[in-house]
Amino acid sequence: MTLEREASAESRQPACPATLTGVHVQLKPLSLDQHDGLVAAVEDGDLWTLWYTSVPTPGGMRAEISRRLALQAAGSMAPFCVVDRQTGRIVGMTNFLNIDAGGPRLEIGSTWYARAVQRTPLNTEAKLLLLTRAFEELDCLAVELRTHVLNQQSRRAIERLGAKLDGVLRCHRRAEDGTLRDTCVYSITASEWPAVRSHLTWQLTRPR
Repeated sequence: MTLEREASAESRQPACPATLTGVHVQLKPLSLDQHDGLVAAVEDGDLWTLWYTSVPTPGGMRAEISRRLALQAAGSMAPFCVVDRQTGRIVGMTNFLNIDAGGPRLEIGSTWYARAVQRTPLNTEAKLLLLTRAFEELDCLAVELRTHVLNQQSRRAIERLGAKLDGVLRCHRRAEDGTLRDTCVYSITASEWPAVRSHLTWQLTRPR
C-alpha cells in the first residue's frame, strides 16, 4: 500500500502544516473554515459528554480551533482535521502536541472521531500516517500517546498500535468536572517503529 504525503513546504519542523493522505483517511491542516464540519462530527455520538475525555462542545468548537492554531503558531502543536475519504466528510480531529523540537519527540493526542467511523480502518491508517511522518520525515526519537487511566477503549486502541506503557502520572491534572485525572503514558521508540509499521500495515491489508 502506498501512502501519499503532501507537505506544504520542505520543512522538517513538526509544527509545519502538512496534508497526509491514505486510502481511508486524509489529515488536513486545521483551519477555521472546517468549523461547521467539525461541529457536525462531534454531534455524532455527543462526544463531549464523556466525562473522562476532553472533546470540544459544538458551541466551543470555534474557540478550540483558535486555541489549537495559536499553539501551532507557537510551535508546540500541529493540529489536523480528519476527513473520511470514502464520503469526503469531516469526522474528527487529531494532533501532534507537546512538540520537543530538540529531541525531536512529540505526542499524538487530543484525538476524537465521530461515532460513525470509530472502530474502522480510518483510525489505524490515521495513526500510521502520523507515525510515518514523525519517524521517517521528522526523525523523532519517540512518540508518546496519553489517555485517562479509566478510558479503557482508548487504552486498548493505543495498545493495539504496539505502544508500550511507560507509566501512570498520578493526579496529573484536574478535569473540567473537578475530578483528578491519572494519565497513562505510552510510547513508541524509533527502534520499535519498523515492527509497529509492519503491524499497522498488516492490519490495514488483511482480509476482513
